Amino acid sequence: MKLDILAIGAHPDDVELGCGATIAKEVANGKKVGIIDLTRGELGTRGTAETRDKESEQAANILGVSVRDNMEFADGFFVNDKEHQIELIKMIRKYKPEIVLCNAVDDRHIDHGKGSRLVSDACFLSGLLKIDTKCEDYDGYQEPWRPTAVYHYIQWKNLVPDVVVDVSGFIQKKVNAVLAYKTQFYDENSEEPETPISSKNFTESIEYRARDLGRLINTEHGEGFTVERYPAVNSLFDLK
Repeated sequence: MKLDILAIGAHPDDVELGCGATIAKEVANGKKVGIIDLTRGELGTRGTAETRDKESEQAANILGVSVRDNMEFADGFFVNDKEHQIELIKMIRKYKPEIVLCNAVDDRHIDHGKGSRLVSDACFLSGLLKIDTKCEDYDGYQEPWRPTAVYHYIQWKNLVPDVVVDVSGFIQKKVNAVLAYKTQFYDENSEEPETPISSKNFTESIEYRARDLGRLINTEHGEGFTVERYPAVNSLFDLK
């Protein structure tokens, strides 16, 4: 299955929080979108790897993505080395996405920056002819593939975006996908330990941060991304 967009996150719920509305919008526009989680989030304070598995499946159904995979790398301890890069290269070559969305380049959680660099490096290496990979779903060696663009969504830190996507009309679907992770976010009846993302304020921030970015581009809601290369346009009139 060839994908238009492949969204990758270090943990289940990273993609939903970082670019869930953008994904929902592109799915509504007829694009084929897939999600890859690098880990199962097994070190998370709340819930378990098993509950995260079920929640991520439910969130994927809400967003309407075509496929969701988990690399089962070690939460907190995966590294950006040849072994991890090769495994990701196999997935990039399998799905041949035009665009890859991945973790913030700098963030509170150490896995986010690591995941960002790992995905960027794997996307570049995936285009090299002399790296041979085989995938269990493919007979023979995979063909090289390099995505046209890699964009990094914004997470905990308020990074300055290079591009803001108008996601007006899709913020509620994003919120619904995020709240599919019932063990992770605000629940006044929960007896789980408190975490930085389990507060009511954090849940409310999903919309008010999107509303603030929307204000800056004169729309209702927005999601921001940083870029690795300058985005190119044919004309100044292409810019909204």
